[in-house]
Amino acid sequence: MNRLRYMLAAGALAGPGAALALACAARQEGKRPWQPLNGTSHWARGPGAGRRRDLDLRHTGLGAVTHHAAGLFWGMIYGAWLGRRDRPGNGRILGGAVTVAALAAVVDYGLVPRRLTPGWEHAVSPRGVALGFAGMAAGLALGAVLARPR
Repeated sequence: MNRLRYMLAAGALAGPGAALALACAARQEGKRPWQPLNGTSHWARGPGAGRRRDLDLRHTGLGAVTHHAAGLFWGMIYGAWLGRRDRPGNGRILGGAVTVAALAAVVDYGLVPRRLTPGWEHAVSPRGVALGFAGMAAGLALGAVLARPR
């Protein structure tokens, strides 16, 4: 039961954590905060999706749904690993979140075909992409802390 709680809570917050970090990075780079989500729609809309400055369902909506699904996927992996313990400590929660986010970065930008990357690189700099994964780690960890039995 704890495992499922961790999976759902971490998965629910991984995407929003990354999206918030990416939005901040985009703003710092003079772009619209939703452009990284537009970029995530590149699998269907092409590499120009991240350059789109407008907010619309075709790019932002599709990107947001895809982004959230990916966050749920990585949250499931993290929650399954973390849920092996009854009440993991803060160090285990944070260390695991950073590890899973790093694994996501390696898989997403090193192993999958270019068409299946998160697409953030179409909208923000490599620093912004790194901040996105840091935001994912923060979302995973926050979800785990909130799901931890009292």
